[in-house]
Amino acid sequence: MTTRRNISSGSKWEPLLGYSRAVVAGNTVYVSGTVGAAADGSIPDGAYAQTVRALEIIRDALAQAGADLTQVVRTRLFLANMGDFDAVAKAHGEVFGDIRPATTIVEVAKLVDAAFLVEVEALAVI
Repeated sequence: MTTRRNISSGSKWEPLLGYSRAVVAGNTVYVSGTVGAAADGSIPDGAYAQTVRALEIIRDALAQAGADLTQVVRTRLFLANMGDFDAVAKAHGEVFGDIRPATTIVEVAKLVDAAFLVEVEALAVI
């Protein structure tokens, strides 16, 4: 196996569930599904604000891995309600409009907490 390095966001859930915010394997950074919780644990109102926050968390994880948003080649967005598509697409487009990674957007039955409206995964190549 190539060199592997785990990236932590300090979330209390990481050791409990046994996962990392991101994993660097070789020249690839895999960022776990990320919801838009604020640093204090509060949840922003609305799908747009939650997507913006999730992308900030992903940006920070990429930075710890030695990467940045321009190196993202894939995102996956999981929406609790496809009716939030426009708001989520706006936030995603503000970050990735010029980068244009491969992207999938799907509606799911539930996220980890009913207050969360979107979860975002990312894959970057350094």
